[in-house]
Amino acid sequence: MVERGIELRTASGCGLAIGRYPRFSYDASGGGGSCAATPVEQDGRLALAFAPDSLHIPPMDRHSTRCLGLPLPPGLSIAIHPEQLGGWLQPQSGTVALRLDARFRFRVGRLYTAPDLLISTTLTTGESRGALLAATGLPLGPSGAGLLVGVAVVQPSGDGWLDRFLGLPTEALALLRCRFIRLPS
Repeated sequence: MVERGIELRTASGCGLAIGRYPRFSYDASGGGGSCAATPVEQDGRLALAFAPDSLHIPPMDRHSTRCLGLPLPPGLSIAIHPEQLGGWLQPQSGTVALRLDARFRFRVGRLYTAPDLLISTTLTTGESRGALLAATGLPLGPSGAGLLVGVAVVQPSGDGWLDRFLGLPTEALALLRCRFIRLPS
């Protein structure tokens, strides 16, 4: 088996929803990372394994995120810290499924930092459905661009204020526009 590299680049046109709140639009341009891609002989898929420290996901803040057409208030930010990202890519069909485990860190300037929200989901070009939220992704096209979607259950953080504000436990929906690029060997 020959191992090759693939780069994931995040793009604009992303989104995030939590519970019954309106969906946030999010520009994740400039994020991504590279991974090893190992062919899986029997079905033509590529197994993808990203090193968490190689991944960068831009924070959700007033520069990158809007809700109901308005930017997030100054000082409010949600940092995304991936702990695991891996799965597979089927080059012929453009289908992808990646397991994501990440910590979402909510801050209001220097005044307040909430406990991390632990998120586990499978980002897929197919359908992702929960009891409350659902979406369908788009397979990768000829340029390697597509839409990955994932629904996750968000458990309470232990911070009473944040848990009440977000209505935890609840579901979250991620919509990630991205592009996969094969790196030269």
